[in-house]
Amino acid sequence: MGPMSRPTGVESYASLLRRRLDRRDFLGATLGCFGAALIGPQAKPSSALGFTSLAGTREDVLEVPEGYRAEVLLSWGQPICKGAGEFRLEEQSGASQSLQFGFNPDFSACFPLEGSSGNRGLLVVNHEYPGPNEMFPGYERARLTPSQVEVQMAACGLSVVEVQRTKDGWRVVSDSRYNRRITSSTAMDLAGPVRGDALVRTALDAGGHEVLGTFANCGGGKTPWGTVLSCEENFHEYFARASVPKGERLQEGFRRYGMLDASLYGWDTHVPRFDLSEHPQEAHRFGWVVEVDPFAPGSKPKKRTALGRMRHEGATPVLADDGRVVVYMGDDGHFEYLYKFVSAGRFDPEGGESNGELLDRGTLFVARFHLDGTGDWLPLIPEGPLEGWSPARILVHARAAADRLGATPMDRPEDVEVNPVNQRVYVCMTMNPARLKGDGGPNPRASNRHGHVLELSEFGGDFAARRFQWSPFMLAGPEGEGQGGQYGRGGKAEPLSCPDNIAFDGVGNLWIATDGQPSALGINDSIYAVPTAGPERARPRRFLNGPIGCEICGPEFTPDFRTLFVCVQHPGAGGGLESPRSRWPHDGSGLPRGSLVAVTGSDGRPVGS
Repeated sequence: MGPMSRPTGVESYASLLRRRLDRRDFLGATLGCFGAALIGPQAKPSSALGFTSLAGTREDVLEVPEGYRAEVLLSWGQPICKGAGEFRLEEQSGASQSLQFGFNPDFSACFPLEGSSGNRGLLVVNHEYPGPNEMFPGYERARLTPSQVEVQMAACGLSVVEVQRTKDGWRVVSDSRYNRRITSSTAMDLAGPVRGDALVRTALDAGGHEVLGTFANCGGGKTPWGTVLSCEENFHEYFARASVPKGERLQEGFRRYGMLDASLYGWDTHVPRFDLSEHPQEAHRFGWVVEVDPFAPGSKPKKRTALGRMRHEGATPVLADDGRVVVYMGDDGHFEYLYKFVSAGRFDPEGGESNGELLDRGTLFVARFHLDGTGDWLPLIPEGPLEGWSPARILVHARAAADRLGATPMDRPEDVEVNPVNQRVYVCMTMNPARLKGDGGPNPRASNRHGHVLELSEFGGDFAARRFQWSPFMLAGPEGEGQGGQYGRGGKAEPLSCPDNIAFDGVGNLWIATDGQPSALGINDSIYAVPTAGPERARPRRFLNGPIGCEICGPEFTPDFRTLFVCVQHPGAGGGLESPRSRWPHDGSGLPRGSLVAVTGSDGRPVGS
């Protein structure tokens, strides 16, 4: 694609980078590495929130405050590509699903189109996993059919969709040349240090160069060159390892990533590459960060192996002081680790999508926290405890490598984002009830049912620094003593639990989407807005309530902050089609359908102000 198809903003990337280097400690002047280039007119410099906090709910509705409206933009099965048929529950096929909006939307990313004044853009949405009980009437795992496997495989991956803001709200541009589905069967390149290594060669790909598909796509990120990073998280659930042959190291690698004796979805019964007894290296080809160019619909996605193999919740790129690319990542598991990648090369503002090669060469680090409020980034390189390990082995078995370095086990590190106003890094620890006692540091609570958020500052304000400072920003849960939540100083706060995905608005407020409140607090999952400065620092207000059984995912603002996109995943989860616990979005089909929602203010003001 030519440069005119890519997003531009109020200044060039070169100008942005110069301001980052020259005035990094004048925080009001630099609104972050990618965000500032897309913001356009900036919101007023105040973190004050102007809406009344909602009460928690158990109702089967999607609720926003007075003065706002929420409209469903895309739902599972909605046609998005040319040639797609209308969704029919009883007549699903892999071919039709591969042209329709996928199942279980999670992360979302917004890219404005050149010359649109912010009123047209591309949305990229992850589809995390299939839900066969909510997809197929009368579903029985024991009678799983090849057609059902094809539909499930086509329902995973990503959707790229052009949208347009009209006087009546946001609409899908159904005939856009950008609209695209990426599925569990889409060919993509292995890129970076693991490409061609024996650990990723299979009978179907003797060279170890090309992988079929992506799935378990959870969080993600946007690069400074206008591409999206999609993260493979719970990939272990798709493989069966009941009779993997010899090789203790191979077996240990499977155990460290939680490979199941039987796959959760049964794909291995009809697609041999998911049976590790026949294809033991296939699992090494998943668990990566995938880069997709939404502006080039014919382009081939790339798995960027230098970023390490783990159960990625997200991948957030920013620019270091010298122009190197830094990517922050959490590994979503109890007692897993916080990582960052620092590129060897520097971002070229004129280099376009070729900057993606920066993600193939660099150093992966893992965090070690100290009780004095400092921490170190430990390089995962073949020296010291990892002497004798090849770079490919370190990256394929990143968890085991981090174990050897003595990284700090965390309470399910999920999303990691950088505040564009204060340049601090915020890390969600969703929860960890398995922790028997607090560690006296970054994971202070035993049986951590509600989770917490950490605030990190890199030494010298440089994202490529080897040391950082940390402090607790928020302890979630009901307010009170002991295990109770701690929210700022004084004043009423709406308690939240299980912080998962996060985003920032233009004035630095933190927006938190939750995953687990029904069991932890007895209310539906929600989105909260939380100031990071001022008298209401760390005090949440509930902005959105989801329907019954859902998880709220992927909060994403438009560059002008007048729209908040939100994914509502698996409404009514657990009930199946026979006795659904939810019928949201109440679209006349009677089906619970995961959907992407656009939230706007009735007077056009920035969301939350």
